[in-house]
Amino acid sequence: MARPHIEPFCDRDVPFKPMKLKGFGRGMHYKMLSLDTDTGACTMTVQLDGGYKQKPGFSWSELEVLVMEGELQIGDKTVGKGHYWFFPAGYSQPAIASARGCLLLMMYNTGEPSLVESDTHHPLCRVDRYHETDAYNDIPWAVGNVTRPTVASGCLIKLLNFNDRTHALTFLYCMTPHYWQDNISYHDCAEESYHLWGTSWIMQFGDVPTGGYFWRPAYVNHGAFASEHGCIAIGRTDSKLFNHFHYNPWSTVEENQMRAVARTAQRDPHLYQWIVQHGHNHPHGPEDFEKTMPRVGGVHKSDEPDPKKAFSHSHGEHGHHHHGNDHSHDHDHEH
Repeated sequence: MARPHIEPFCDRDVPFKPMKLKGFGRGMHYKMLSLDTDTGACTMTVQLDGGYKQKPGFSWSELEVLVMEGELQIGDKTVGKGHYWFFPAGYSQPAIASARGCLLLMMYNTGEPSLVESDTHHPLCRVDRYHETDAYNDIPWAVGNVTRPTVASGCLIKLLNFNDRTHALTFLYCMTPHYWQDNISYHDCAEESYHLWGTSWIMQFGDVPTGGYFWRPAYVNHGAFASEHGCIAIGRTDSKLFNHFHYNPWSTVEENQMRAVARTAQRDPHLYQWIVQHGHNHPHGPEDFEKTMPRVGGVHKSDEPDPKKAFSHSHGEHGHHHHGNDHSHDHDHEH
């Protein structure tokens, strides 16, 4: 992703701006937390004024919404703090309103903020992926088992969303009072976090308060961690979350990448050899590969709707395949 490393940052330090994009109602204000300049995907803190109204409609992008303060009426239901939605791209959201105003976290995952007035779903929408929950009351806290290896005792998780194709995650996490983890970690995925309540401490930057935010690209060191009085935050990753733990805060991104590759070679030696061998035999991209697969029920897998392609209407999607002169060429596409 083209989002830059943003850390540390606190949205309390910047003012709201009026939302002026077509489709959104008057009385919507935002603070941009991070932005992918290639796709327009972004995360925003959003304030809806009292009396705000918005007609039914869908976004060309996946959208995740969390109510942080106040109440929001969506369709014939009124919800409050902690309510979470996942809207697949093309999913028609009911009319919304807020009598007294509310504070939201809005995350557009695959494209820029958009709203097309419609009371029906787009025909290619994966409606089965839609879900909502009262994240504070409907889901119990559990040991942080969405990560491997697990973090120190005292960090608990509530899983909100799982992408069956990319293994991207959205979850609430909390650090209990006097939480402490003394090692350094990095991941093979990008991760972001927004502090909903409380303060945590991270060695590189100090205290992260309520409203504290980061977007951290893959292989960036972070830690150690602590929280004196505890905190609650929402976290997200763009793929599978694996914790690479170590104790060297000065290692570079390149060194961390090589360490991760070495672990892949140890864990899956045959897969590693297949990946790095020069001139291996396979089609040029995942779309070509899928076309060679047998039909199931008369339909190619490649014929299934792909919201990321269907709704990223202004941004192409290509699998880049580069073979260098040595045996360590990179693949940007997935086999």
